[in-house]
Amino acid sequence: MPSARVAFLFYFQPMEMICVNGKRLPAGSPVLKETNRGYRYGEGLFETMKVVNGRLALADLHFDRLFEGIKCLDFRTPPFFDRALLEREILELCTINRCSALARVRLSVSGGDGGLYDDAGFCQYLVECWPLEPAMQQLNQNGLVTGIFPTGRKAADPFSHLKSSNFLIYTLAAKYAKAQRWNDALVLNTDNGIADSTIANVFIVKNGKLITPALDQGAVAGVMRAYLLKHLDVKEAFVSTGDILDADEVFLTNAIRGIRWVQSMDSQRYSNNFATQVFRELVLPAW
Repeated sequence: MPSARVAFLFYFQPMEMICVNGKRLPAGSPVLKETNRGYRYGEGLFETMKVVNGRLALADLHFDRLFEGIKCLDFRTPPFFDRALLEREILELCTINRCSALARVRLSVSGGDGGLYDDAGFCQYLVECWPLEPAMQQLNQNGLVTGIFPTGRKAADPFSHLKSSNFLIYTLAAKYAKAQRWNDALVLNTDNGIADSTIANVFIVKNGKLITPALDQGAVAGVMRAYLLKHLDVKEAFVSTGDILDADEVFLTNAIRGIRWVQSMDSQRYSNNFATQVFRELVLPAW
């Protein structure tokens, strides 16, 4: 039989919490109705954010993207649904879950409840958070191994830049990468140009010039991508598979890892001099 002290620790250990439409619930609680439009149709948006020392990194860029997406998808927002509310609930949840020092946050917003032609009412939101390992504050020592996802193609349209809950091509590309023992896979658009990777934007360095796929090539409007575009001379353009193979460097960017440099694709190997410099001079100060 466990001692009284052991029993006390078992029953009173703090439970991880989530925030659903402003209400805190134990993680694992049922939170969606079967009519939720995010579940039924993939009609939703999400932000993956990083909290460092009780502060939301790159908050302006995250909330600008979120509310631009909400407007683009014509979601109805409930009263007081604004940046101040969301930021407060995110940071309070990180405090409750004891991960304010370094955390990964997922903020999901779905289009409400109802059928395809129903009035969905107000959009709904969910906040989750988890502690991050300190390694997430460092540039990867070992370069990534990556390749091209050969099966699907991403359409480039007025919605392709959104951080959408409709994530099918990326989940399939991630499965393919795992089967190939790659760290990530690059996703092509319908013109066979590079759009992005499963969880990141793509940058290449060639002859000292920095290039990234333009948003009209199907790339998600990544927050770290936007941050680097504000601080560096970057050409947004069509990027072919040949451009990747001919590059001097390739690196991937997202809000959690900042930059991860790619070591190889097929038989091509890359350096990481530029990625290392950008990580030290721009990414670390952003956190």
